[in-house]
Amino acid sequence: MSVNPRQCRHFLALSDLTPDEAHRLLERAIELKRMLNAGETYLPLKHRTLAMIFEKSSTRTRVSFETAMAQFGGHALFLSPRDTQLGRGEPVEDSARVLSRMVDLIMIRTFDHAIVERFAAHSRVPVINGLTDRLHPCQLLADMQTYLEHRGAIRGRRVAWIGDGNNMCHSYIEAARIFDFELRMACPEGFEPDGDMLDQARDHCTLVGDPFVAASEADLVVTDVWASMGQEAEQAARLEAFAPFQVDDRIMAQARPNALFMHCLPAHRGEEVSASVIDGPRSVVWDEAENRLHSQKALLEFLAAAKAG
Repeated sequence: MSVNPRQCRHFLALSDLTPDEAHRLLERAIELKRMLNAGETYLPLKHRTLAMIFEKSSTRTRVSFETAMAQFGGHALFLSPRDTQLGRGEPVEDSARVLSRMVDLIMIRTFDHAIVERFAAHSRVPVINGLTDRLHPCQLLADMQTYLEHRGAIRGRRVAWIGDGNNMCHSYIEAARIFDFELRMACPEGFEPDGDMLDQARDHCTLVGDPFVAASEADLVVTDVWASMGQEAEQAARLEAFAPFQVDDRIMAQARPNALFMHCLPAHRGEEVSASVIDGPRSVVWDEAENRLHSQKALLEFLAAAKAG
């Protein structure tokens, strides 16, 4: 876990958690979900404020964090690119110094991963990576919670990543090591995950060129959009390169009969996934999306408690 001079815990990558902490967070997320559905009132962040800095827009990230703070009795402050001078008129370090004297937690969703690292290094309060071009750790907490709810522990299972070697793929590489599962990745040539990410977990990860090989006997099949935000100019080239990597019924037929399908959304039916798969019986994408709320509540509670301690 990243620590600044004031011994503040941050969540910039899944690897900031120990395996024990990660497993306990999932169990706590499931318990918080049960409490909410049972109508129990629980306000551990009463009078606390979360600043949410969005350099990249999002539906699920904003709604899940904002709702989490409301359900915990706190307040979420939305800051769009128009509302901040992050890295433009004001140095990132100065923004961190100022904001962290006014709020209790900070979530940043941006492009360059170095921004969240620089921000955290100068923040007095916990900083959460809501997404960068390198990693998307909050989504992995939701994915792992969803698998746990549907199939039990993912340890020793086989996961197939099919598509771009992007931030989600990188976070799955971290997850393979922390949650101890086998990850097979099928990416088009030239779109593989970063080598330094692979080097961290080669005992858990295998890069293959064929999506059918990746999906063979998989317990979980995961994909993502072919062109992420900021890659719109590459759309045509990516459509051509990724066409053989669509997760369709043929791909899912290679997986185990009880395999699940996940996608962090938004999805483009007919591109990275067929409608028959994402809307089919093995898809758990709606539970996965909902669990962003519950897993992030567990994360907020954990970081706030660490700060208080």
